Amino acid sequence: MQTTSITLNDAERQPCEIWTRVMGYHRPMSSFNIGKKGEFHERRYFVERRVGQAPARPAA
Repeated sequence: MQTTSITLNDAERQPCEIWTRVMGYHRPMSSFNIGKKGEFHERRYFVERRVGQAPARPAA
């Protein structure tokens, strides 16, 4: 089986809109002010686990 690779230049790309949950509802990050965008980038993510499970390995 042959795999073909598609390469796009920047003019052909479409921007991806990022939505996140803020104060109980979802909003696009494009509507955030500079302070809220900074808070978003400082967020730390975690994965909860059940008691007795091995710790999750961080994503590479």
